[in-house]
Amino acid sequence: MTSATDSPPPATTRLIATDLDGTLLRDDKTLSDRTVAALAAAEEAGIEVFFVTGRPARWMSVVSDYVHGHGLAICANGAAVVDLHADGKLIQVRPMDRTVALEVVSTLRAVTPGTSFAVELATGIHYEPTYPPFQFEPGADIAVAEKLLYEETPGSGSPVLKILAQHDELAPDDFLAVARAAVGDLVSFTRSSPTALLEASGIGVSKASTLALCCAERGITPAEVVAFGDMPNDVEMLSWAGTSYAMENAHPAAVAAASGRTVANNDDGVAVVIERILAKQSPQAGAQPS
Repeated sequence: MTSATDSPPPATTRLIATDLDGTLLRDDKTLSDRTVAALAAAEEAGIEVFFVTGRPARWMSVVSDYVHGHGLAICANGAAVVDLHADGKLIQVRPMDRTVALEVVSTLRAVTPGTSFAVELATGIHYEPTYPPFQFEPGADIAVAEKLLYEETPGSGSPVLKILAQHDELAPDDFLAVARAAVGDLVSFTRSSPTALLEASGIGVSKASTLALCCAERGITPAEVVAFGDMPNDVEMLSWAGTSYAMENAHPAAVAAASGRTVANNDDGVAVVIERILAKQSPQAGAQPS
């Protein structure tokens, strides 16, 4: 594994894909002036910037002012593409089948007693009474997951983007391993929290697979993409991109998947690499003094 200082960016970068929490955002959930300037400079230079996050669209206000051009972001670990210029309007949804979601809930209840669930729909989140209220969500329904997933007629309910499973006692990576062994053939499991909180998406849905679709639409190859991340839900994206950087503060799985490393999120690790990309691609970069 190399560091940002000896892992050069590609000769041509057409798209930057960056996770938010623990990566682009500082620990206080803000963007530094240096990072804001780097993002603006990248887009000014013709490089598209995609925010690729586990966050739902309604939690994107912290960065919505810093997507220019296309205005798109990939949310919910790839289950939704949203237009941040239109208040998070859903452009594309890759939902989970409700019968599959019910089977996942049932199985996890059996193999990991004490698990509590939340259901992230295209219209918002709903959760069980025992699920920790990580953030106040006005309008959320509180009921057992089976009731939250019930629909009177098939297809009548809002699309299911994610199932979230939380456990108070299991170690995060142990919980992930157990869940994948039990129902990993039905859904795609990952995690992005330091706690034992798992996120389940439709099978094959990930940050990487949705980013690949967005790039294909633009004629952008993996070799022209630079990606940044810090947690297991970034692993596929870091592996897919031609050049990728794990943050200094990253989970070991993200470090193993990335082709390089950069400094921590609190030290503007993404901005450090973007500045190097822009210096390399600048028309003046290879000019000889006259």
